[in-house]
Amino acid sequence: MSILINKDTKVITQGITGKTGRFHTEKCQEYANGKNCFVAGVNPNKHGDSIFGIPIFNTVKAAVAETGATVSVIYVPPPNAAAAIWEAVEADLDLAICITEGIPVRDMLELRSRMRRKVAAGGKETLLLGPNCPGLITPDEIKIGIMPGHIHRKGRIGVVSRSGTLTYESVAQLTDIGLGQSSAVGIGGDPINGLKHRDIMELLNNDPDTDAVVMIGEIGGPDEGDAALWCKEHMKKPLVGFIAGVTAPAGKRMGHAGALISGGADTAEAKLEIMEACGFKVTRNPSEMGKLLKSLL
Repeated sequence: MSILINKDTKVITQGITGKTGRFHTEKCQEYANGKNCFVAGVNPNKHGDSIFGIPIFNTVKAAVAETGATVSVIYVPPPNAAAAIWEAVEADLDLAICITEGIPVRDMLELRSRMRRKVAAGGKETLLLGPNCPGLITPDEIKIGIMPGHIHRKGRIGVVSRSGTLTYESVAQLTDIGLGQSSAVGIGGDPINGLKHRDIMELLNNDPDTDAVVMIGEIGGPDEGDAALWCKEHMKKPLVGFIAGVTAPAGKRMGHAGALISGGADTAEAKLEIMEACGFKVTRNPSEMGKLLKSLL
């Protein structure tokens, strides 16, 4: 079992003919069951063409009608990325994964409002992962996004992270010590995004094939604290936590658009304290995440 995606998931690539979409779709095809999973691409000007044997459609709805796809991954440039996400939502997909970095915050605010209005009116809810995320992977089954497939190994440890590179770091550590991963999810570092730490933690808590979880966060925002408080009440599995940005100065943006300390409970130390109080085994050294997790099993 896995969360959100598995070897039978059918995937659309929006922006498949661009340099980034083309490159990563090919890599995803080459990983595990990717050849069968990636069934369609979308480009409004190239309907009827194909790439890597994948047919291209002019709309997401047309791709869904023809292939039965339920998930989309989006590599559309920032000015049009929010519109691409909305197209996936209008097509009633189960999940839209947006890799694009640099989408204007106003575009995401408007998109979030439209998504909420659709659900409030009785429409289907499409989950959003990202934007500005590396995607997610179920090792040895399917990867959707830009993560390097070779560092992953099938196992029983869940990983959720705001940072792409720290996702890879924790995954590599778990693989090196022989544990592997059940699912690894990068939620992205933008201030307005879809699935949060808490959402992924709930999915991993309910997954019978996940025995423990590594949760990685960053400075800025309340999400890690919210997830930790939820875990204190509901999580039944061992937890390791790390927050990047212990030495970051207040008021200065660090990397991700969402990584900005306001001086309250969004500092690394404050988040680590909340997580520790809520039952996480925390570390301030990212090289210890794997070993720390193994010590809890």
